[in-house]
Amino acid sequence: MAEVFAALADPTRRRILDALAAHGEATATVLAAELPVSRQAIVKHLGILDRAGLVAGHREGREARYRVRPDQLAVTARWMDRVAATWDTRLAAIKRLAEEG
Repeated sequence: MAEVFAALADPTRRRILDALAAHGEATATVLAAELPVSRQAIVKHLGILDRAGLVAGHREGREARYRVRPDQLAVTARWMDRVAATWDTRLAAIKRLAEEG
């Protein structure tokens, strides 16, 4: 999960994920035309997203096409929901103690 958070920490990578989600699938060239970074930078960001399990790429002729892999995002979201629920319970207990005292 650390790789997912590290990948999502970068705003450019989040924009790449948003663009891929909007397109369904895209090449680095298409993404570079939409974002204010070079194609080479897009390729590096896609590599990081791929290692984190957030995107998957496949070759189509000479081009690599990428798509979002929602399964890893779903796993991360479920973990964050569990952490949030734990904190909600703890904060409610602290509130009760403060109001009683």
